[in-house]
Amino acid sequence: MQSAALASSASAVLLLGLKAWAAWATGSVSMLGSLADTALDLFASLLTLFAVGLASQPADDDHKFGHGKAEAIAALMQTLLIVGSAAVIMWRAILAMGQTELPRAPQVGIGVSVAAIALTMALIAWQRHVVKQTGSIAIATDSLHYQSDLLLNLTVIAALVLDIYLGIHGADAVLGIIISLWIAWSALTSAREAIDMLMDREWPPEKSARLAAIALAVPGVESVHNLRTRSSGVTDFIQFHIWLDPLLTVQVAHDIVDSVEAQLHSVFADAEFFIHIDPRGHIDPLPPKSFERG
Repeated sequence: MQSAALASSASAVLLLGLKAWAAWATGSVSMLGSLADTALDLFASLLTLFAVGLASQPADDDHKFGHGKAEAIAALMQTLLIVGSAAVIMWRAILAMGQTELPRAPQVGIGVSVAAIALTMALIAWQRHVVKQTGSIAIATDSLHYQSDLLLNLTVIAALVLDIYLGIHGADAVLGIIISLWIAWSALTSAREAIDMLMDREWPPEKSARLAAIALAVPGVESVHNLRTRSSGVTDFIQFHIWLDPLLTVQVAHDIVDSVEAQLHSVFADAEFFIHIDPRGHIDPLPPKSFERG
């Protein structure tokens, strides 16, 4: 996770320098929008680097569930920054629609955009590998920014080609507006998962049913109920009750719970389980979320 965050930050620094030069050389609104987006990418990547480092810290006396939600907070802060930048880019593009001056040195803007696409594709490939291995929401949100950058850079190329080479004046400003809308939409979409984590949203029903099926497959477990789930960074926290034969010894009941945990850990490796034993037929006052054998 830290390697992905470092790679993201280094890429953003390099792209920021290239796009600042291209924006100055071309005067293109689309390139300016791309520059602003990259500047925010850099800030977001540094924020992600800090959040990933904090989230990886072990639980302590003040944070017994760990620090995983630092990732969600970082992702949400990224979203707010990106929406703000999108508004600035749109305003600059609207002002540019009434101007007659064309962008300069289009070859510079096109060349820098092509280089940015190549670098971004390499970074996204590494980020996807890391997300697949860790499930990090902060890295996933950071990757989403760079995925939007691919379209952003293609749009810059299209704007310069249309405005300079094909004589379709105003294309640069119009596509600048499209870029700002795309950036805002991507940010709001990525915010949803972060909010779900901060609000302790439950797992989808099919995932809960899968967990229950694994627990019910363990001999002796007759029911899984009062299932609750939450996520904090890359760690899931799951608690549920199981029915066992009330005549079992404590040792046998303990062994059954250990077996349930072992089976669940084989599928949900980064989860922590809190399993409560109930004698068969016992119902808690809370509304049960039940899965029964057969």
